[in-house]
Amino acid sequence: MARQFRPATLLVRGGLRRSENAETAEIPYLTSGFVYDDAAQAEATFENKIERYQYSRFANPTISMLEDRLCALEGAEACRLTATGMAAVHSAMLSHLKMGDHVVASRALFGSCHWIVANLLGRYGITHEFVDGSDLEAWARALSRPTAMVLLETPSNPMLDLVDLPAVAALAHAAGALVVVDNVFATPLLQKPLTQGADIVVYSCTKHMDGQGRVLGGAILSNKKWVDEVLQPYVRNTGPAMSPFNAWVILKGLETLKLRVDAMMRSAVAIADFLAERAEIAQVRYPYRADHPQHGLALKLMSGGGTLVTLELKGGKEAAFRFMDALQVIDISNNLGDSKSMVTHPATTTHLRIGADERAKLGISDGAVRLSVGLEDVADLIDDLAEALDAAAPLALAAE
Repeated sequence: MARQFRPATLLVRGGLRRSENAETAEIPYLTSGFVYDDAAQAEATFENKIERYQYSRFANPTISMLEDRLCALEGAEACRLTATGMAAVHSAMLSHLKMGDHVVASRALFGSCHWIVANLLGRYGITHEFVDGSDLEAWARALSRPTAMVLLETPSNPMLDLVDLPAVAALAHAAGALVVVDNVFATPLLQKPLTQGADIVVYSCTKHMDGQGRVLGGAILSNKKWVDEVLQPYVRNTGPAMSPFNAWVILKGLETLKLRVDAMMRSAVAIADFLAERAEIAQVRYPYRADHPQHGLALKLMSGGGTLVTLELKGGKEAAFRFMDALQVIDISNNLGDSKSMVTHPATTTHLRIGADERAKLGISDGAVRLSVGLEDVADLIDDLAEALDAAAPLALAAE
């Protein structure tokens, strides 16, 4: 029996391939195509009679290494990489769906995912329904009719709401649906959706996997049959391919993923506790805090609370902007999962285009700020947050 390695080992050695030169670091195969020994070999390759590399839009040795490493980490049979996280979501959905299909999605989605469901699918004759992700009765009602696909993220962006994935997956499968889970916030280290009922897991590798603000990338993981028969023809012919260089950068990023996530999570816990004591704060959201409305579910599904904290300032947008503008260490950016700490104001950035009514349904107030905790010294981060809250205090406390 092959040895079963732990995540930290898989992140460094999973999928490792060395050339005849026995290099220590993976090779970035920066080639667009590959040559054949003769014309008959080219023909056999295109007829799928032999398996070899043809063109980097289809497959590439560096990309294969990253796919294999992510499979080992996730416990998946197969993986395909895309140029961005949104290309992963789009490809996972559009490769499978057809005219007349029905999709049920959690309302709490990243803005671009929400746009695909609400605006794009209908152009292809695909119907949809949004539900409150925490309401199992709503899921049951929505999934009482035949459904092709369920899309959800847990924890959600930006309010860190959770979905009872095993329960929803059981309802979805009874309706004939595949379950697609965006696992970016939890990372493959803290949550394993494929063991909890999901059929397909998608990631933005831009976030924690690279996690150092360098490259974009996405990943789709599922069983081999679906990837080979449904996904691969779609990505081969539509071309959302990741570049080999980006795959190489992400491979190197994975080597430190566990170290980074563990350190960021320790800081996130301390920061959430600090923020909860401040008078300027209306609420703090962190899945592993006892006051999170789904704390018990977080303990059941996740092995840690993650690297993000969402806070709501009293005083709305004006107080939130005053707070963000006063930060000296923490950057204002719509990215997350980075080694640098970052804040964003979802109502005016990532979730601007879903509209005020939909934001209200999601609990995204004008005072909500999403904080992605980085690798700086936690004492410096808390000092920075304290000074910024002091600056916002006149506006926040006047709103009481």
